[in-house]
Amino acid sequence: MRRLLTTLMILLVVLVAGLSALVMLVNPNDFRAYMVREVEARSGYQLKLDGPLRWHVWPQLSILSGRMSLTAPGATDALVSADNMRLDVALWPLLSHQLQVQQVMLKGAVIQLTPQSEARRPENAPVGPRDTVPHQDTDPRWSFDIARLKVADSLLVFQHEGDEQVTVRNINIDMEQNDKRQASIELSGRITRDQRDLTLAMSASLDRSDYPQRLTADISQLGWQLRGAGLPQDGISGQASLQALWQEPVKKLSFSNLALTANDSALKGEGSVVLGDTPRWMLDLRFDKLNLENLLASDAAAGTTPAQKGQQAMPVRARPVISAEAEHDDYQMLRGFIADARLQANSVRWRGLDFTQVNAVMKNNAGLLEIGTLDGVLGNGRLSFPGKLDARSAQPSAAFRPAIDNIEIGSVLKAFNYPIALTGAFSLRGDFAGDRIDAEAFRDGWRGEATIEMANSRMEGLNFQQLVQQAVERSSSNVSAQQNYDNATSLASFSASARLNNGQLRLDQMKGESAMLALEGNGLLDLVKEQCDTRFNVRVTDGWKGDSDLIARLKKTAVPLRVYGPWQQLSYSLEVDQVLRKQLQDEAKRRLNEWADRHKNNEKSKDVKELIDKL
Repeated sequence: MRRLLTTLMILLVVLVAGLSALVMLVNPNDFRAYMVREVEARSGYQLKLDGPLRWHVWPQLSILSGRMSLTAPGATDALVSADNMRLDVALWPLLSHQLQVQQVMLKGAVIQLTPQSEARRPENAPVGPRDTVPHQDTDPRWSFDIARLKVADSLLVFQHEGDEQVTVRNINIDMEQNDKRQASIELSGRITRDQRDLTLAMSASLDRSDYPQRLTADISQLGWQLRGAGLPQDGISGQASLQALWQEPVKKLSFSNLALTANDSALKGEGSVVLGDTPRWMLDLRFDKLNLENLLASDAAAGTTPAQKGQQAMPVRARPVISAEAEHDDYQMLRGFIADARLQANSVRWRGLDFTQVNAVMKNNAGLLEIGTLDGVLGNGRLSFPGKLDARSAQPSAAFRPAIDNIEIGSVLKAFNYPIALTGAFSLRGDFAGDRIDAEAFRDGWRGEATIEMANSRMEGLNFQQLVQQAVERSSSNVSAQQNYDNATSLASFSASARLNNGQLRLDQMKGESAMLALEGNGLLDLVKEQCDTRFNVRVTDGWKGDSDLIARLKKTAVPLRVYGPWQQLSYSLEVDQVLRKQLQDEAKRRLNEWADRHKNNEKSKDVKELIDKL
């Protein structure tokens, strides 16, 4: 045991002595010029090291430097800068004059991917052939290699020319590469912008063997979480994986095998973008499930009618409004790119509505968005909303041609918080135009025309048949109505012509029928103030008891009915007395005419005719 301890002590002394001798015999500053020269020869980038280089022995043999920067050719700002850098080197290669850097460690670095840090070719500079021959070291004494890069607690500033800067904080990068220039990367960071916080964690493999002409990446795992203003209370989080390809000659970024989750929504697809003055996108995305209710904030005002806005119990934390943004018109971002997109979704949930078989085919041409197809299934019905949005001018304009078949109207009214107790299978064909695409703009700023049909409709709150029959009972003792305690008007069929103009919805040529009644009429609905003024002529065709002659006349007689006031507290008025009075007048005229016709030779016949004319 004593011999073993003695042997270990001797080895430790030899190791310490060897390292000490190495530190004394090899000056790390001898590597400065060589590293600068090698970096520039291999990549064209300029490496600048401030201050002396010094050894750090424990726990890893390393070279420490002061402030460093790495600048692309022709760039005005450094691509990478840090207050200090650590180079972990291999011990034994140093003995044979080889500088083998096992890891480069940067802490507190600033990485700038901005137009100012991009490489720029001098004007009128000759363009040589692509260098396919590996660089050969000019100094036979040393060889230079880097196997691993580690960046901790750093900052990334990203900016595309003409766009705002995006700052990624708490950047941590661990990249390891082999001699074939294939690398594995572990990356994490956090982006804070507009009171929103995005946290990312990524694992990927990178093949840069043909860089800069070609760069491929396989992102095997990407975890993310987004929290903040304008988002659901618990935020949005999920996982993603994809393969990406960058082609430098055509400035094209492609992705495939995309699999992304966001809360309980799932997306697959592929796409590409060609960068340039006007980026060109191609997208083909497929959703197995898209639940917009937990991807969008439950903004009360978005789905609430004007009369209900003052009744919200809890305020929603809105996004900040930046003064510079407020000056721009809506949808201006559409002007900045060209896109062809195809979207499919097996199921979509939005405002409590469950859609299936949703398809969309859209094209954007620098501000002119054409929606050739936008359709889906809702319940037992189908709906389609083809149209276009023109945002090329300061005042955007939108036009849509909705086609709706057999949609349950009650669920739609509930989704948009309209306090109308109406159910039935709803169908519509129309043309509408406006300036903004949202529910509030449709209420008060859109215009258009449509034909409306409903089957098996039921409007709660007023029973037209009951109103007419009870009024007749009060005015006449010769007829009564069957007992009906249903406080609703049911129609087997209903149709109307609708005209929308800045919140005023006019309904003309209204016609409805059921086994008990038939009606015609017209009216006006104020979508902003939530009021209505409608006039009907109602014929009750069944449910009478009493004088058969009077019942026969009542079945043919249309009773004027006016329904008006706020939707939640409707009022009505009936003109039954006038109708019955007219019935009596008509009956009196008929009998007097019959008497006059039978007694034409009677001297009183002339007086009867004069009386009839006065009635």
